[in-house]
Amino acid sequence: MTKAIVVRDVSKQFRLYRQRFHTLKERVIFFKHARRAGEFWALKDVSFEIEAGQTFGLIGANGSGKTTLLRLITGIMQPTSGEIEINGRLAALLELGAGFHPDLTGRENIYLNGSILGLSTKEVDRQFDSIVDFSELEQFIDNPVRSYSSGMYVRLGFAVAVHIDPDVLLIDEVLAVGDESFQAKCMQHIRKFQNEGRTIVIVTHAVDQVREMCNQAVLLDHGVVAAQGNPAEVVRVYREKVATTPTGDKVNVLHNVDIADVKLLDAEGRSAETFVSGGPMRVEVEMMANAFVKDPVFSVNIHDSAGQHVFGTNTNWRFMQIDLDSGPARLSIDFPIVPMREGTFNLTVGVHSRDGLTLYATTDRTTRFAVRSETDEPGRLFLPCSFAVEGAAVRREVS
Repeated sequence: MTKAIVVRDVSKQFRLYRQRFHTLKERVIFFKHARRAGEFWALKDVSFEIEAGQTFGLIGANGSGKTTLLRLITGIMQPTSGEIEINGRLAALLELGAGFHPDLTGRENIYLNGSILGLSTKEVDRQFDSIVDFSELEQFIDNPVRSYSSGMYVRLGFAVAVHIDPDVLLIDEVLAVGDESFQAKCMQHIRKFQNEGRTIVIVTHAVDQVREMCNQAVLLDHGVVAAQGNPAEVVRVYREKVATTPTGDKVNVLHNVDIADVKLLDAEGRSAETFVSGGPMRVEVEMMANAFVKDPVFSVNIHDSAGQHVFGTNTNWRFMQIDLDSGPARLSIDFPIVPMREGTFNLTVGVHSRDGLTLYATTDRTTRFAVRSETDEPGRLFLPCSFAVEGAAVRREVS
């Protein structure tokens, strides 16, 4: 396979100073006397390869080096050591409004940004109407971009980037700024790029999106590669690293239990992926305890497609106590009714200690199901209820 990007033993060092210079003159005069606070390695010996046509996810906590790495890939900065190889035309959306001049109009910035990304004036001329149409900014295109909202910046920047016909597209978190309809349009365009065999690198904190969209992923932790490979596994490692209790205490991960399978069953006991709002759902979890686990707590959580926590409970809150012997086990969770209306949801099952400080196993939102409603009632939930009228006479008009 052709390699679109090769990152080989890349490190990036920044020098830190105690004194801050306000002018170039001050920096030149006092440079030798500046007190250096130390050196900071934003990246250390980072290596990975991205094959052409892959969608690649780059995740990590704030300050892990993700954006620094993308800036190195685009050539905005140079690595302290190591090599980066790029094959093909590259377009990047690294930060809000990068490459835009606030005093120029949207029209002028399309040509400016296009030239920065390698397009000639004639090429921008050919793509101009399509860029404006995609950005949905036709009535504002001759206004200075300093008057644009953050969402309008993103629309214009994304529209230019995807119209330069890139072989490699780098996206750094900026899509989270757009409104829901524009995010959907951008995702549709990214899917189109995937189908065309383009290479896409996505940096985001929406790690569920990485698991669903990407072929490979890398987790950066304080500038080093902490995990790489299968996106689901990389996301699991990331969540384990950042897991905390509700009081902010760090969670210790032991892996004393393996969750082999999670099945969702309908009222007839058949495996299902879609359930009726107000109808029942049963969750069956096949587990293998690798050792005796004293007093574990079993939890279930449901998130919607936007990542919002819809529901959560566990056997501690439901006053259940049990020890788990070494060997196979099955956990069953029965929902007499599914109260959510139409939508797509992710279900997570976990096993942890009663104090929440030790995690034995988790499925990390890998079980997805849909809910459909058979009524036109408004609202987000279906709640069983009945009406009764007493006292006054009730008159019904018959048409």
